[in-house]
Amino acid sequence: MINAILVIGGLAALFGLILAIAAIRFHVKSDPIVDKVDALLPQTQCGQCSYPGCRPYAEAITNGSADINQCPPGGQTTIIALADLLGKDVKPLNPENGEEQVAMVAVIDEKECIGCTLCIQACPVDAILGAAKMMHTVIAEQCTGCDLCLPPCPEDCIEMVPLAQSIDSWKWPIPESPVIRGSISK
Repeated sequence: MINAILVIGGLAALFGLILAIAAIRFHVKSDPIVDKVDALLPQTQCGQCSYPGCRPYAEAITNGSADINQCPPGGQTTIIALADLLGKDVKPLNPENGEEQVAMVAVIDEKECIGCTLCIQACPVDAILGAAKMMHTVIAEQCTGCDLCLPPCPEDCIEMVPLAQSIDSWKWPIPESPVIRGSISK
């Protein structure tokens, strides 16, 4: 009994050592600016910026091949944050990439769903749950509202609805005109 525990403990230590050496030896260094830009993007992986996901778009921004105003899901807030981080001028959202919209979430009409799994294959964040020839449903907490599940659906049973506001998602509205210090009469 004690021999078995020692052998398993020794094997665990050996494999742990091998994994530690491999992690150090094969460590992939990434650009910290790319990491910061990627952290500011909304991580919808929707492709509206003409890149396959948020990480490739972040890499394109940092190497200068893409502008900071191509992310409709992030909207003007993300453009301002990127401009601040990179020291660039704030630009309006590029209309060729889409328009800024309220946060959306996909909802599947489960009575009409035929279980074709085409929406599951199209979802970049695996927010759709289901099996072949069975009804599907969307995990609302994981859905990024990218609309990529709509085109492949043969039954048109997927609808995008505005994300319900909760205490966690509510934000103060931006004022129409900023108050300038000294402009308020006493």
